[in-house]
Amino acid sequence: MTAEREERKAPDFAALLAMLPHRYPFLLVDRILELDHEHALTLKNVTCNEPFFMGHFPGRPVMPGVLIIEAMAQSAGLLALTISGGTQTGLLMLTGVDGLRLRRPVVPGDQLQIEVRPLRYRRPLWRMRAQARVDGELVAEGEISAVEVKEQQP
Repeated sequence: MTAEREERKAPDFAALLAMLPHRYPFLLVDRILELDHEHALTLKNVTCNEPFFMGHFPGRPVMPGVLIIEAMAQSAGLLALTISGGTQTGLLMLTGVDGLRLRRPVVPGDQLQIEVRPLRYRRPLWRMRAQARVDGELVAEGEISAVEVKEQQP
């Protein structure tokens, strides 16, 4: 690890909220561990209080795969904002997930670490590689595609 990387502090929760438009219960990133132009490393603490566990599944709670994908997409959004220098003119909208593999269930008590790396981007189009791990074990991976969409006033 370089001295420069050691000195650089990851954004705090207030900065995370300023970067992402999502809010509870759909904010699926709890902390930014590392964030630069080459990758994002984020954390989602999966707790037994998550609202989706009441119905998915009673007696055997499992985090829905689509929410793992959403956590990866939100992490990709943080990376895109960083690469673009915060100059996005709208929302980053998920357009596709390719090669997705869900390798094992994510359950209450797990800490989901998500790493996202850029593959290609030519604004407004983005493509990134995302991997989610629990205790170092790969639980999900795939490629995320997104597009910047200009916000329209209601």
